[in-house]
Amino acid sequence: MKGTILAAALSIALFAIQTPCLAQTAQRGSGNQAWLVNEVRHQLVLLPFYSVFDNLAYRVDGDKVTLMGQVTRPDIKDDAAKAVKGIEGVQAVDNQIEVLPLSPMDDQIRRAEFQSIYSFPALQRYADMAVASIHIIVANGHVTLEGIVNSEADKDAAGIRANSVPNVFAVTNNLRVQKGS
Repeated sequence: MKGTILAAALSIALFAIQTPCLAQTAQRGSGNQAWLVNEVRHQLVLLPFYSVFDNLAYRVDGDKVTLMGQVTRPDIKDDAAKAVKGIEGVQAVDNQIEVLPLSPMDDQIRRAEFQSIYSFPALQRYADMAVASIHIIVANGHVTLEGIVNSEADKDAAGIRANSVPNVFAVTNNLRVQKGS
């Protein structure tokens, strides 16, 4: 299945994807591609400073990985590229990750958004995961919510909570509802 583009957003829902063992993977035609997709995800979620305020996504096309998203620190961008370059089978990495501008006001908004969203009882369970599933991206006073939630009600609640924070110019709710919920 060479040439097939697989895209994956890093969020806690990706942990729900069952990773086949290597023996099972080798039996399938697209097994190497599936293994590579899972390995890229695995390496990215292990980044030491990856947080709820960062959003990493990637696309695997054969032996090339394209990194996308937004991060609050330049070292996260560099560490992501290094981690993916070290994966067996990866020949090229196109690092398109955006480093968000440094801004004390944006930092204040990030903290306020985190408090508003994750202190809400219906949304607290999303913070209790290895990687919180609602990511809060703030750029110049504009907030974007990324990730996966279990229901439309949770998506709507996160959007309402995000919109209630002062000094925010706009909120874009890109949360996706997990299939099968």
